[in-house]
Amino acid sequence: MLFLRSVLFYIGLILALFVFTPLALLMLPLPFRQRYLIMTGWARFVIWWLEKTCQVTYQVQGLENIPSQAAIVLSKHQSTWETLLFQKIFPPQIWLLKRELLWLPLFGWALATLQPIVIDRKNLRESLKQILEQGKQRLAQGLWIIIFPEGTRLAYGDKKRYGIGGARLAEQSGYPVVPVAHNSGKFWSSKRFIKKPGTIQVIIGPVIDSQGKTYQEINTLVENWIEETMLKL
Repeated sequence: MLFLRSVLFYIGLILALFVFTPLALLMLPLPFRQRYLIMTGWARFVIWWLEKTCQVTYQVQGLENIPSQAAIVLSKHQSTWETLLFQKIFPPQIWLLKRELLWLPLFGWALATLQPIVIDRKNLRESLKQILEQGKQRLAQGLWIIIFPEGTRLAYGDKKRYGIGGARLAEQSGYPVVPVAHNSGKFWSSKRFIKKPGTIQVIIGPVIDSQGKTYQEINTLVENWIEETMLKL
């Protein structure tokens, strides 16, 4: 039954892509925020469809910690799920992502229309330069930036070294940081087809003021909060 539910979920996800990808290309002449509002309808549909087909729901704690100004979200990354939910709970945003994602048929094409910061992970120096330059531009436009400091999706319970890109951007821009912990990998594993029913827990941490702090201090505060919070999940 879990397998059949997962099959049904992916059928709906792919069919929705066939609707939203041509729409994304047709809307390119429109201002970003208008395109973003329409295109995030796909993410909202997938979250809803996941609940209906696979019985995966979610709870969010810490919504009161979301600041009124643009900010940099530094989060755990365990599946595609959190990239979708963040579009529901945070203001208009762009994502830091590897360029290979833009090569994916349909999904990558639609993603490219939403002004992500695209990096080549093999060229760390150039990647950091892009994060800082483009990140400052997006923040100045009032857009939030979503960064996964561990750099890739990890299984629930796993951990990698936290990269410095997001912390450096916070240090140089002065914009606040919002840390996020969650356990989406328990139910939507990056390495398994089957989705497990249950309730994903998402915790939004207190805002970290980046002004007057070095990127090392910011990164340490983020990592300590996220990893300590993960122990509760």
